[in-house]
Amino acid sequence: MMQDPNPLPWGALDRFQAHFIVKANVGNKVANYLAKTQLDTKGHFGAKTVVKVTWNGSGSLAAILNNDNELNDMIAKQSVKNATIYVEPTDNVVRIRSKWDNHLAFGISKELFEIYDRIAGHIKAV
Repeated sequence: MMQDPNPLPWGALDRFQAHFIVKANVGNKVANYLAKTQLDTKGHFGAKTVVKVTWNGSGSLAAILNNDNELNDMIAKQSVKNATIYVEPTDNVVRIRSKWDNHLAFGISKELFEIYDRIAGHIKAV
């Protein structure tokens, strides 16, 4: 039997994700706290930039986030990867996260932290 010259990696992959956890009494109102950014972009590949940000979600949080123009302007200044933000509830907390990164690209900038902090403030207000 011939050995594969390009074996698949086994074990843990080099991927990380920062989760910002906000305590909230979600209860049975899970749909109120679901939200994800929808990005309007221009350009292609590495030159792709965010033009406008809107929030998709069926509950009141998405509506509140859509009404915060300053927040959406802050997000629009980020890269496409960093501007992709997910808000997901569980029993008693709400998780704010972005996409996965490898160990070289992983990190949270001051601007991204301010964005997550502002989203957390809106979560507390729901």
